[in-house]
Amino acid sequence: MSEFDSVNVNPTPITTGENVTIEYAGMLKEAGADEVYLHAGVGENQNWQDVKTIKMNWTPQGTCKTTVKLNTTQRFNFCFKDSAEHWDNNDGSNWSYEVHNGDQY
Repeated sequence: MSEFDSVNVNPTPITTGENVTIEYAGMLKEAGADEVYLHAGVGENQNWQDVKTIKMNWTPQGTCKTTVKLNTTQRFNFCFKDSAEHWDNNDGSNWSYEVHNGDQY
């Protein structure tokens, strides 16, 4: 993770069936959050489906990290919250990634 990135998603592009790792070092971490959660769903950015909140793990580097398996071809959308219900939603835009079906043309 670059020192200038607050969110890192790996791999990108995302292909259905892959495990996707999200690493976070954004404003909640900078504000001293004791716990950080990934709040994620699939579908259109403003109409999430299958929403889950997943506790992230602290890394030795001081970032938060979790891995999710995406078995969908719908968009993958997420934001972050801490245990005090403070949110980092990318200034209202959330983070949103297209999930590819793996076909190559």
